[in-house]
Amino acid sequence: MTDPVTLRPARAQDRDALLHILDATFRSTWEPELTAEANAAFRTSTRVADYVDGYWQDFVVAESDGAVVGMVHWQGDFIGALHVDPQQARRGIGSALLRHAEAAMLAEGVKIAQLETDTFNLKARGFYAAHGYAEAATYPDEEWKSGLTTVLMVKALQSPSQS
Repeated sequence: MTDPVTLRPARAQDRDALLHILDATFRSTWEPELTAEANAAFRTSTRVADYVDGYWQDFVVAESDGAVVGMVHWQGDFIGALHVDPQQARRGIGSALLRHAEAAMLAEGVKIAQLETDTFNLKARGFYAAHGYAEAATYPDEEWKSGLTTVLMVKALQSPSQS
């Protein structure tokens, strides 16, 4: 039996677990799609550690059996990160994190949630589409400087009583 998952605000001591999750999702999702040069540039940068160090206090983490297994981060109407440890996939963790972020955004008065993924990431595109997101635009992926194409996805948020 799989242990239940709880959501909670991130703590400073979650840093290593967060870095592990972000590295694992990079390796499983992005690394195979990026050029050798883009991978090398990413690996030598401090951008992931800088991101975690700068924003961990805004993260919500999913925890199972005392271990951090996922995270979500949003600001305003934009979900900037939603990651689940690939070893924990298909347990509903991503769905729980996404629902939590959307409910918090709605409580803050946000009416439309936005997020980005890339055209190659069919798994993420399908996941978000299954949760009511629609593809609204595509543009060059400036984040990775890789020649990939970013997909902007949007969803109108509604309170449960409006559904």
